[in-house]
Amino acid sequence: MVEIDPYSGFCNGVVRAIDKAEAYLAGHSHLYSLGAIVHNTDEIRRLEEKGLRIINSSDMEHLAGETVLVRAHGEPPATYALAARMGITLIDCTCPVVLKLQERIEKAYRECDATGGTVVIFGKRGHAEVNGLVGRTEGHALVIEDIAEISKIDFSRHIERFSQTTKDPDQYQALCEACMARTSDITIHNTICHTVAERHRRLAEFASSHDVILFVSGRDSSNGKVLEALCRQYNPRTYWVENVDMLDKGWLEGAASIGICGATSTPRWQLEQLAAGISQCGQVDLQ
Repeated sequence: MVEIDPYSGFCNGVVRAIDKAEAYLAGHSHLYSLGAIVHNTDEIRRLEEKGLRIINSSDMEHLAGETVLVRAHGEPPATYALAARMGITLIDCTCPVVLKLQERIEKAYRECDATGGTVVIFGKRGHAEVNGLVGRTEGHALVIEDIAEISKIDFSRHIERFSQTTKDPDQYQALCEACMARTSDITIHNTICHTVAERHRRLAEFASSHDVILFVSGRDSSNGKVLEALCRQYNPRTYWVENVDMLDKGWLEGAASIGICGATSTPRWQLEQLAAGISQCGQVDLQ
């Protein structure tokens, strides 16, 4: 039996960004995307064939009058200022959840700036979403990647604690508890996306219910790394593939049930393609 996790695949923010990109490209020869619209090589290749062109912020200096898509991860205020200066039209696809978080962090930063507090963000340094969040603090927020970095926090000051929207809820809780053990002068903000948090819970159940798990994701996906590790925690026979071409039939030996799942950056068509590829092996039937 092969089962595709019904909750895997693009999150709403990614779906919205891709829909807007395809709608624009239906009537135009090209569209610039500020960074990869999704961390998935095959999906990016599909969109590039339609006319999507990936750029970075420095490229905007040479794109006066063009149209540029802001992906779901969001951007710092400097990007919007540059676009206005260059006469660039932005198709802003910042995820509403991320946008709300940006606004909350900016408000907290203004309050901390006046009182001597600190904004601390649990996230991956250099990640597009985190860059946008830090930008709302004029670059002053402290980014902590894991509990091992807790010593970097100045606990003598008031702390406003936030998380990147796609981080592991359990890891964030552990980090918050460690902070609260050191100070009572801290405000904890629950900013992990509800959909992402629910996906963690459901994926743990899904991984536990199959003999083998095939996790589909691009190698550059931060969310993919978190969710693949979660699957492996609950099922040691978890294998990470980027597409059906990476499938190793040896992984399936002795497996009566195979679960296929993926990151928020994994398109549904890739999950279905992998399921079809397994069925063609003749070892199991597609549920």
